[in-house]
Amino acid sequence: MVKIFLHISKDEQRARLLDRIDTPDKNWKMQAGDLKERKYWKQYRKAYEECIEHTTTREAPWYIVPADDKPTARLLVSRIVIDTLSGIDLDMPEATLERLAELKSLRAALESD
Repeated sequence: MVKIFLHISKDEQRARLLDRIDTPDKNWKMQAGDLKERKYWKQYRKAYEECIEHTTTREAPWYIVPADDKPTARLLVSRIVIDTLSGIDLDMPEATLERLAELKSLRAALESD
């Protein structure tokens, strides 16, 4: 499991909210509730910190990615995913004798079809 928290600053959130208002193609993203919830920035931050602190483990750590700059955030997330997948030793399961016999039977059925 890979857990990634994309963290944006309050200033960046403000800029993105303004962009949603000023860019017609993004108007659908903006809701009045966004401004209401923004007032709870400190409480949300504390809740996120507590959640991350209590749910990170050695086997499934949290990665906190600074996300003010979208291209950099995407690059960092890609690197985390690639590194995680590279660290997994994956082997295809070997077929049992029973499974090989089943496959042989299925092949014979297809060949006579």
